[in-house]
Amino acid sequence: MFRLRVLALTLLALIFSSLSGWAQTSEVEPPAAAPENVVEIPAAVPVVDLDDPAIRAALEAREAADAALAEAVRKQAEEAQNLEGKGTGEGEKKESIIPSSPEDIKALAASIGDKILGWLKSPSFLAQVGAIIFAFIVSPLVGRALRKKVFLFRDPPVEDVKFRLIRDYIYRARNLLRPIVFVGLLAAFAAILTAIPAAGQSWLVKLVQSLAVVFLLYKTITEFVGNELIRKIAIWTVIPLALIMTFGYFDDLINALNGAQIMAIGDTPITLMTVILLLIFGSIFFKLGNVANAKGQSAIRSQEGLDAATQEVVGKLFQMVLFTIIFILVMGAAKVPLSGLVVIFSALSLGIGLGLQPIAANFVSGLIILFDRSVRVGDYVVLPDGQEGFVEAINMRNTVVETPDGKDIMVPNTKFTEEAYENWTHKDPRQRYEVHFSVAYDTDIDTLEDMLIPEVLKHPQVLREPEMPDLEFRSFGDNGINMAIEFWCDGIDDGPNKFTSDLNFIVWRTLRDNKIEIPFPQRVTHVKSV
Repeated sequence: MFRLRVLALTLLALIFSSLSGWAQTSEVEPPAAAPENVVEIPAAVPVVDLDDPAIRAALEAREAADAALAEAVRKQAEEAQNLEGKGTGEGEKKESIIPSSPEDIKALAASIGDKILGWLKSPSFLAQVGAIIFAFIVSPLVGRALRKKVFLFRDPPVEDVKFRLIRDYIYRARNLLRPIVFVGLLAAFAAILTAIPAAGQSWLVKLVQSLAVVFLLYKTITEFVGNELIRKIAIWTVIPLALIMTFGYFDDLINALNGAQIMAIGDTPITLMTVILLLIFGSIFFKLGNVANAKGQSAIRSQEGLDAATQEVVGKLFQMVLFTIIFILVMGAAKVPLSGLVVIFSALSLGIGLGLQPIAANFVSGLIILFDRSVRVGDYVVLPDGQEGFVEAINMRNTVVETPDGKDIMVPNTKFTEEAYENWTHKDPRQRYEVHFSVAYDTDIDTLEDMLIPEVLKHPQVLREPEMPDLEFRSFGDNGINMAIEFWCDGIDDGPNKFTSDLNFIVWRTLRDNKIEIPFPQRVTHVKSV
């Protein structure tokens, strides 16, 4: 290229000199014709000296300028092609790392072999492999020694030991000693190899250490998470996330989740990351809220200065305030603006108006029951359908009534605000009961009261107030005189087998001991002879 340009410049110089000579000869008269026998000597042609430093530098500068111009044009063309490919979706395809021909396979195998051979010849790589093997062999030995020597790992905690819950977790962690020691040894070896000039590298040790941490997380989840569903969710979310962090794609994942917008509340976008944060913080905070609620309810119900109804009201108020605070904390942790809750509550109001009216009605009825104290925990109620039992709990949607035979009835709260029902213990837990029996017509009934009442008063649950037990003549029966004893007791007769059963036994034994006949149906048949 350089020689062609020099030749072109030489020809241009020759042409320029020829034109200059022609211009000078055209201005003067032409010379006389030379004799034929005279030979004309041509004028000397000027010669360009290419070794002249000035010409040489000019030519090199021109060549560099041409090369720079060609490179700029090429880059501009490539950029235009890339922009066109991005706009149409047909950009230049990246070179595939998957071999497509036998030659590519051979070349890939050769490059891999050269890489492995280079590693095997590298002292730093061999030092890292030796450190990993040493940590893998030593970690089970150290873990086994800790199990035998440390009493917290050796002996399970007894029932009444102090800090039993913490001791139990420490004892269960004995199964994690091997991976913990393995991770610790790898961390130490990574620091040592980095500090030694002869080694200088620890990338392989750090990679194995990261994978060991992922395995430790898996073992921790399987050992300490008892709920099957939560264990599966943790394994399929925490473990992949840990692997993504290990191989350095965590920032890309976060950017992708933040870029996937679902909706917007005002000026704040709701992305997939927001939803994930809501699920994570919601599960954590509400789990902690359930624990705090259980502890708080236990503390409230242990206050002897409050009656059962007041304890229930205070407990429900505590529960409502606690979960309201938790809801605000979850929304704040997920970076959802509280001003946007107006939209959520508007949608909730619309849902209540369309299909959630029964739930809202039961919720409001539950609050009314708690505050007006028409039904309290421990009351004995008879429902409109005839079922009866003790009120065990008053929830936000229903009231739990436990029947005398141990069954729980979930009664909607609206039943107690819209329908009639019986509350036996609303104002006074004392109840009046009756025991019915019959005696023969030839019995001296004037002596029955002095005979039976003292025996009835011997029962520890029979009261003398508001009325003393008394004997009543009820009716003349077909087979005898129908009598009844009325008595008062503190509490509810647990079915027909509590107070009334005890009093029936007392009446029967007393009549038997005093030779008083309890009649039973008889038929007298007269045979008339013919």
